[in-house]
Amino acid sequence: MFPGLHPLRYKDLPTSEFGPLESVLKLYSEVVNIRTSSAVIINSASCLESSSLAWLQQELQVPVYSIGPLHLAASASSSLVEEDRSCIQWLNKQKTRSVIYISLGSLALMETKDVLEMAWGLSNSNQPFLWVIRPGSIPASEWTESLPEEFSKLVSERGYIVKWAPQMEVLSHPAVGGFWSHCGWNSTLESIGEGVPMICRPFTGDQKVNARYLESVWRVGVQLEGELEKGSVERAVKRLIGDEEGAEMRKRAIKLKEKLEASVTSGGSSCSSLEDFVSSLKMKNCM
Repeated sequence: MFPGLHPLRYKDLPTSEFGPLESVLKLYSEVVNIRTSSAVIINSASCLESSSLAWLQQELQVPVYSIGPLHLAASASSSLVEEDRSCIQWLNKQKTRSVIYISLGSLALMETKDVLEMAWGLSNSNQPFLWVIRPGSIPASEWTESLPEEFSKLVSERGYIVKWAPQMEVLSHPAVGGFWSHCGWNSTLESIGEGVPMICRPFTGDQKVNARYLESVWRVGVQLEGELEKGSVERAVKRLIGDEEGAEMRKRAIKLKEKLEASVTSGGSSCSSLEDFVSSLKMKNCM
């Protein structure tokens, strides 16, 4: 464990592939030490991280308004990439809570060997899967054309591959039983907001912190750490979809979903926080 930052371990710290840990921590420190802001707005909710928000309020010495999850108030997709809606028709043909949805975000790159290990593990799990493989995410390849022929064989029976998916609609679909994610904050909130447990495969930045909380604090996720191997992939999928452990994770995820929905309704913590923020702006304008 990392002293003073329970439950984080040293390897969970939000490091970046763009620089060493020391430079990243220095940047965070400089941002916090700039006391020119009159308030901080955070896309989160007190039901998820009440102690962290309280600590932040004390440290920053300015009002902290947690008004999330913001996506619950959005009425349209915020995706900048064209979504392939054919996957919804495919999901309609699957059994309830049987599908593992895989999407590793808009920036992560995957080596061919890792893609093949994922394909083998997913195939061996005997669960249907919807897999988003973003164009350009496999180095030296426009899409999947450079992958060995065995890849097509592995995914043809139970898998459905798209370049991008309407994520919110996918996560809310009754056929989806789990979400394999890079654990970016938006994806994390969207998955919890639909009561969907997660397989966590973080790459960089805050994703590692989010993954640790999903697994060890909220207990709605399974972390896949170390080198990808088909056996560990198969076991993770089975834990999430087929085992009693996965069923318990889903129960906890649904409870968190209910709390998040309550937070953005009238009288909820996030709704009240937004109202307080608006009131503070009105007061400043009157002064």
